[in-house]
Amino acid sequence: MQRRKFINRTTLGAAALVGFPSIVPAHVLGKDAPSNKINIGQIGCGRIARDHDIYDTIRFKDARYVAVCDVDSKRASNAKGLVDNFYNAKTGKENYMDAKVYDDYREMLLNKDIDAVVISTPDHWHSQPAMEAALAGKDIYLQKPTSLTVSEGQQLREAVQSKNVILQVGTQQRAMPQFRVAAELVRNGRIGDIHTVKIGLPGDPAGPVAPEMPIPSNLNFDMWLGSTPEVPYTEIGVHPQNDYSRPGWLRQRNYGAGMITGWGQHHYDSAAWGMNTELTGPSSVEALAEFPKSGLWNVHGDFFVKHEYDNGITVYTSGGYTNGIRYEGTEGWIFVSRGAYTASASDPVDQEKSAKALNASDPSILASVIGENEIHLEKIDDQHGNWLDCIKTRKQPISPIEKGHKACTICLISDIAMHFDRKLQWDPKNEIFLNDEEANAMLHREQRKPYGTDYIRI
Repeated sequence: MQRRKFINRTTLGAAALVGFPSIVPAHVLGKDAPSNKINIGQIGCGRIARDHDIYDTIRFKDARYVAVCDVDSKRASNAKGLVDNFYNAKTGKENYMDAKVYDDYREMLLNKDIDAVVISTPDHWHSQPAMEAALAGKDIYLQKPTSLTVSEGQQLREAVQSKNVILQVGTQQRAMPQFRVAAELVRNGRIGDIHTVKIGLPGDPAGPVAPEMPIPSNLNFDMWLGSTPEVPYTEIGVHPQNDYSRPGWLRQRNYGAGMITGWGQHHYDSAAWGMNTELTGPSSVEALAEFPKSGLWNVHGDFFVKHEYDNGITVYTSGGYTNGIRYEGTEGWIFVSRGAYTASASDPVDQEKSAKALNASDPSILASVIGENEIHLEKIDDQHGNWLDCIKTRKQPISPIEKGHKACTICLISDIAMHFDRKLQWDPKNEIFLNDEEANAMLHREQRKPYGTDYIRI
């Protein structure tokens, strides 16, 4: 079943009573009995959840969605309809599933029947529920960016590692074969000694001035704000009330850093795969960026970032490059991108410029076969499927917390560098700027009580 068909078939108008998941006798499904499945709760039921995470998880036989949660009751109800109707259609039994609806994920985490959670919330609500899920012993699929700040990411990493839960970061380019092939070719010297990487990543436009509006009765706006500053409500600053198009919070610094974190974690993670720097980071960062002078949207527009690594590789990132990753070596280059792929219907992808998924300075490079004794990178077919497999085997997934945190940190220090007219020296092991208290102050943000990772005991 294709994603779009799934959404069309599970219409928004599904009516069902809110209650605990149905208990189905084992003989009904045999090997597919509920007792053999991973019971999953969905935290955040917006655009990415509907277009990507719910479908890409629920379709696996090992997954059993039993609960949904959102601070917007309309979105939570719609997600329940998607889940219930999926199982009704799959089993041919009306009211087979009666997914539980929560308005506070912390109540969901108290449900001992739930084994794992998928977190598809806005960026400022990634680390805290992931930390609390880890402390509750739940396995986690976490949308990128991993954290709003470097400090949050460190706290999340500690919680996940201390509790030994399986956390998969949603950097699904690792499941796209062209990114693995490109990284393997680079790692095995097919373009000689790599010295430069160029990453294409767009910026965001300025936005309109938005008037204060009444808070919709279906939205818990205080909890939506979470640890961020209290501000007046306006619909364009949160998410649309009548559809699931691209939300305005993506372009506000209170809730993220714009495209440098929104798509940046994907590309920095993939580039690190090819550079063999997944567990480290650059030793310096410097940047130029334009920021809007008025309007509600205030994340970076046009920008240029330079990272230098101790292994001699320099990474440049800009909207002036074609969206994707270009590895340059002493004997040629390889370019890789998603091609025409989009994670959601409203992704701002230029289809014409994104059509070529894998290219090289010489076609023979791409035809090269990786030998038995050469470097072979981990191969998976699906990011969500890999997570489910690892929940069962207890092996680390392809995008574990440490790699996710390191990739996200590169995004975050890039954003910090955009605010300084100087080169910043970075210590990737200790995750701190060298001799720069002003820059280090931006590794953490003040958190509005009672929300925030600072108030969670590990």
